[in-house]
Amino acid sequence: MSNIVLAQAAESAVNLNPGLAAIGYGLGAIGPGIGVGLIWAAVINGTARQPEAQGKLMGIAWTTFVLTEVLALLGLVIYFIASAA
Repeated sequence: MSNIVLAQAAESAVNLNPGLAAIGYGLGAIGPGIGVGLIWAAVINGTARQPEAQGKLMGIAWTTFVLTEVLALLGLVIYFIASAA
């Protein structure tokens, strides 16, 4: 009996305003945007200082770029889940 009550309470707690979800996603996208800018700025700076290290820097940059973009995509998925409910 208590499981049914908990399920109903969880279902009613999911109702979120779609506009609020959009604002949340917009704020959540700021972090990855800044992160990507910092990553590529560091690659450009490192390549300017030591051009022979460009290959290593690009490998590290693409790896961290992908990890940063996963955060933005995760926020997008959570936005769609929140706005669909």
